[in-house]
Amino acid sequence: MEDISFHFREQHWRVSSGKGLYWEEERALIVSDLHLGKSAHFRKAGIAIPANIVQEDLFCLQKLVVHYNPQKVIIVGDMFHSSVNNEVQYFKIWRRQFSQLQFDLITGNHDIMDEQVYDELEICRYDSLTLGNIHFVHDAADADAAGKYVLSGHIHPGVRMFGYGRQSMRLACFYFGREYAVLPAFSHFTGMYMVDPQPGDPVFVLADKKVFKMQ
Repeated sequence: MEDISFHFREQHWRVSSGKGLYWEEERALIVSDLHLGKSAHFRKAGIAIPANIVQEDLFCLQKLVVHYNPQKVIIVGDMFHSSVNNEVQYFKIWRRQFSQLQFDLITGNHDIMDEQVYDELEICRYDSLTLGNIHFVHDAADADAAGKYVLSGHIHPGVRMFGYGRQSMRLACFYFGREYAVLPAFSHFTGMYMVDPQPGDPVFVLADKKVFKMQ
């Protein structure tokens, strides 16, 4: 698994090609927008969606956990997509292999299950969370950070890369702006919102299981 070391806001980070951000000082693996249960939710509505999406996403998360060996996983919102379905139960089984690992969830707009379900999954929920000089919130637009740097998700950031002629590609990215950062959606089953970085804003682009710094 490829990553790039990144010193930012007096902290040390590792930006991973696996769509995770590892915070060395806190020994925390940070991901956003897993949307577990989304494919089952669509299939229930009669829309033909492959059944193995959740297995693929959780396998990717497992590889990150094994690689970085964090003390905790912070999910910056939308860990789940809707009400309880069989994919939530699949996560419950997956969770048992990491029973010692702390899971902290910043509640997103899709995290609507009953509190009892999160308790059963051993997930701690927060509307927002501040660790050191970093403030976690699902949507940066809702942040009340009192001068701290905001780390968010929600918009599924991407950038458009141009090649020869009129060729272009839309690629997921990590975006670090002056006041807030946005993580890419971890799930494969999401869209993207094209961000417009300002000169000097660090952007890490994901392509072909690699990560590279755009600026």
